[in-house]
Amino acid sequence: MPGSPQPSEIRDWSAAAIKLLQGVVYSDDAKVWNALLQNVSPLESYFGRLGLSLIIDEPDGYAYLRQWEPDELPEGHEQLPKLMRKTPLGYAQTLLCVLLRDERRRFEEEEVHNERCVVETQLLLEQWHAFFPVGSDEVRRKKDLTSALSKIEELGFIAKFSAEPESWEIRRALKARLPLEELERLKEQLVAAAALKAQGDAT
Repeated sequence: MPGSPQPSEIRDWSAAAIKLLQGVVYSDDAKVWNALLQNVSPLESYFGRLGLSLIIDEPDGYAYLRQWEPDELPEGHEQLPKLMRKTPLGYAQTLLCVLLRDERRRFEEEEVHNERCVVETQLLLEQWHAFFPVGSDEVRRKKDLTSALSKIEELGFIAKFSAEPESWEIRRALKARLPLEELERLKEQLVAAAALKAQGDAT
């Protein structure tokens, strides 16, 4: 069939390229991860033609793509269409990311021997309540947390670990989305906003 790709055009790194275009690649997926590490140069060359950088954090075992900013494009090139849309996070999702990132930080600082950073929904809910006025609708708060967990799972920052008790693995890519400096800044803003909200409800 005219125009059909030939078998010789399929590369050893084709599956890794597709996975990267779909989202974050983790070392848990050993076959794809090994293909990625063994073909960094051709992958970088391929994605470079699309205006994408391949970011690999080998110690933490994850990789993802970042689209070039307009000032990173070669001189004379027009801005490329957005391949990956940045997903704006609302208050609930931002708060959850901060709580999850804080748990990930504590996990790493304690140097535990567990390979996975896992947190139970109940613990997150207890921390969640601290950012809302005393006496606020607990059923609504729990629904908001459940919705935020679902959204963050879609983004690939957490994965369901167990159903009973419900718990989540905090994936390493969250560190790239929310570095420690940004974590501290957001925590301060959220704490300040919660304090103002509490004062407003008290008056």
